[in-house]
Amino acid sequence: MTGDIVQMGAYIGAGLACTGMGGAAVGVGHVVGNFLSGALRNPSAAGGQTATMFIGIAFAEALGIFSFLVALLLMFAV
Repeated sequence: MTGDIVQMGAYIGAGLACTGMGGAAVGVGHVVGNFLSGALRNPSAAGGQTATMFIGIAFAEALGIFSFLVALLLMFAV
């Protein structure tokens, strides 16, 4: 009986850890949306900020991947 409760807790924790993947999707949308609104206001400065946008997207996606890895660890290692 106690093993079942621990396994259910691991699944619940993995589900909660996966919410970071949704947060990463929201973060990428926010970064790209702000870049596009800034680029439409000042098109000459958009070229210099493209690398910064890609770094922001990479950080947001890395957080999503990390949350997925934590979820996998909770499901299979605990």
